[in-house]
Amino acid sequence: MKLEILKHGFDVTTMPLDPLADYWSPEVPTTLRQQHWSLTDIRSRIDLEAWQGFVADLPRDPYVNRRWKRMSWLTLDSHGDVEVMGDCPMAQGGSFNDAESMADRLRYYDPLTPDFLARSDVKAFVRAWARLWGIGPREPILMQITGVRGDGRVDPLQGQGIHADGCKALSILVLNRENVTGAENHLYADKAGTRPLADATLAPGDILHLCDDRLYHSVDGIAQQDATLPFERFIIIINSRFVDDFQNRILRRHFPEAVLNETH
Repeated sequence: MKLEILKHGFDVTTMPLDPLADYWSPEVPTTLRQQHWSLTDIRSRIDLEAWQGFVADLPRDPYVNRRWKRMSWLTLDSHGDVEVMGDCPMAQGGSFNDAESMADRLRYYDPLTPDFLARSDVKAFVRAWARLWGIGPREPILMQITGVRGDGRVDPLQGQGIHADGCKALSILVLNRENVTGAENHLYADKAGTRPLADATLAPGDILHLCDDRLYHSVDGIAQQDATLPFERFIIIINSRFVDDFQNRILRRHFPEAVLNETH
């Protein structure tokens, strides 16, 4: 009866059976499966202006000059709810990150703020992202807010060049892009860059999904569009299922019960 349906204050007959079913447009999983990357936007799914507000208090990256960053390790529980796993450093082996300031080092960062992680649109994004990639309970998910600001010119990759991040599932969401020229993303079939696949300049709200173990990527340097004003570009990076043995060893040490993508 209608009265029974409405007793909780809403009409469940108008609600989708699966609220995450249409989070991504239908072509996203198809193109990701066929070409190992997909570009779309989630501006209708999140409060982008509110998310941009969390850029203001980012701490400086202690390992990389002219970069700001927070990061947290997240996972899904058995009910599919998003949980914070706790502290664990970021670790990238030299085979994946050949920048002198970052390779083969443990890097510790301040976590994402509780106010950010408590947002319903942040939780929905993480759940939908995990569903897109088939990430299950207790699998570690690394979520970062990171970026650059200032004047002159800066390499956002700090010498990494064409690279892979050492995982299977990787997505890059642009939060803001103010007074920026450059920062074009490039995808390649090989690390040498002799087999280019695609080029794209992402606007705020655009997200690039990559099968990181199947291709390589880079981004151009950033400079001011108006030389009299500073620039700013911040992104969210979210990834999981690491193929980097160094990162997996550190994850196992900090999260003994985690489900890892063991390579041996």
